This record gives sequence, C-alpha cells and structure tokens, in this order.
Amino acid sequence: MKRQPVRLLLTGAGMGAADAVPGVSGGTIAFISGIYEELILTIKQFGPSAIGAWRRGGLGGLSQHLNLAFLVPLLVGIVISVFSVAHLALWLMEAHPLLLDGFFFGLVAASAFVVSDSGTRFKLRYLFPLGVGLLLAQWLPGLMPLVSTLGNESLILIVAGSIAISAMLLPGVSGSFLLLTMGLYGTVMEAVRGFDWVTILLFGGGCLIGLALFSRVLSWLLRRHRGSTLQLLLGFIMGSLPVLWPWRELVRYQLGSDGEMIPLDYRYLMPGDYAQLTGESAQLIGVIALMTFGALVVVLLHRRALGRTPPTSPQTASAAEKE
Repeated sequence: MKRQPVRLLLTGAGMGAADAVPGVSGGTIAFISGIYEELILTIKQFGPSAIGAWRRGGLGGLSQHLNLAFLVPLLVGIVISVFSVAHLALWLMEAHPLLLDGFFFGLVAASAFVVSDSGTRFKLRYLFPLGVGLLLAQWLPGLMPLVSTLGNESLILIVAGSIAISAMLLPGVSGSFLLLTMGLYGTVMEAVRGFDWVTILLFGGGCLIGLALFSRVLSWLLRRHRGSTLQLLLGFIMGSLPVLWPWRELVRYQLGSDGEMIPLDYRYLMPGDYAQLTGESAQLIGVIALMTFGALVVVLLHRRALGRTPPTSPQTASAAEKE
C-alpha cells in the first residue's frame, strides 16, 4: 500500500489530541482512520526479532521489519500534538466542556458503527466478549486509585504509564481518564508542559513496557480471535460513552495526594435538568450540532479508509474466516 506521510501525520496529531482529553482514546482515532490493526502489528515488531531483521537485511531490512514508513510520521504527529494541539484540546475542555464533550460523544458513538462494519459476521457467542468489554469499561476507573497505594513515587509513575498506554491502544478506553482516576493526570500534563524530564522518562518507561506487553496480547487476539476481539472493543467503546455525556453531575469523588479531585461517580442528566441544576445554559443546539459533526467525521473517515485499505489484514483475514 502506498504510504501517505501527511495523512499519517494528521492521524497521529488526532490521536495525540484525543489522548490528552479524559474520556477519549487515541485508539478510537486509529480505528476510525483504518490503521488500528496495522498499528498493533507494527508495535509488536519491536523485540528480539528486530535484531535478526537487522542482521539479515541491514538498516533497510530493519526499517521494513519495523514498518517505519508507517510508524515514523504517525509518531511525529502524536509528539507534535502532545506538545501543541493537545493544549488547545485542554483549553477547550476548560472553556467549553459541553461542546467538546458533545463532539467527542458523537465521534465515539459513531465509532461503534466502524466496529460493526468491520467485515465480521455477528454470532450469538459474541455477546459474551461484548458484555465483558462493557463491564470492564465501567469497572476499570474504579480500580485505578489502587495504583497510588504502591507507595514508591517512581514505581507509581511506571505502573501508571504501563496502564495508560495500554488503555490508549484500546478504542473507547481513555488513558487520560484512567490517569485522572489515579490522581496523576495533572502531574503528567504539568510534566509535559514544564519539560520535567525525570517524570517524563519514568512515565515514558512505563509506556514502553505497556506497549511491549499489551501490543503482543492484542496482536494475538486479533490474529486468533478477531471477531470476538472486535466485539470486546465494541463493548469498551459503548461502555465509555457515559463519561462523555455532556450533561452530568459529579456526585462522588476523592482527593488525590496533591489535592487533585478524582472523579468516582456521576449522575447523568437531561439538558433541561442540567440547566435547572447549574443555572447555566445547556447549549443544546451547539452540543447536538457538534455531536452530529463528530459522527459525520467518523463516517467519512471510515468510508475513505475502506476505499484505500482492505478491511482485514492478511494475518487477520484467515482468523476471521475460522471464526
């Protein structure tokens, strides 16, 4: 397939911006852009097998083995976004939270259509992984405060990085939101803003560990049980939607070690009830318009991706047929 570095760069920028916003996953952006499975398979290539590829084919062989023509522009887009575009997303989250939530709610909701249109015929037994995905999406945030009980600050950052990056690989599971429930979201974002390299390196080391381990698990699942895995991802996506519902009230929280508010439970409201409770406008027209726009973006990106790439990779196509 012919590479389009600009398109990959923009996709990476979208992933980086999405990962910065609690409730949204960069994995969702990768999925609707049609690069998700290739991304997982590419990350998996980083390991001992890369040494063999380098010995056999030199730098050219190594580059091909690691799929650098795909990965480099994607990573450049993510890095640029984290240090630039992500700041805009964070500002919007503070200044216009209802509108931003509305856009991402439409985007994530429509990504469920992408999963259902993945070329895998639904089977009754897929209800089990779908239910597991729904339950895990609800339970994971509640388990994250346990990370802070590890005691050692460096270990906490490494473990948090491993969990957050693993979540970012899953469509519908927000690594930023899990960081928020760990009480570390502000710490990590301030480290990025202030170039605190000690914190960045510890957190980044955890991310590398999470990528190395979780990418292999996901790759194996997609290769051996593609249909069930896609339904699991669909469950994650559907289970994440309440976090993005614009009209909600925080009813239970706890304070982190730095005094950061860690959300534990929300009450979801209708627009009218939200306006009455808060005394502020529900911005109904603007939110619905952005929900629609977000959904439309997903549908258009998905159709474009289908026109450029086959719905399954050679490795996963045979697995889909077996299932």
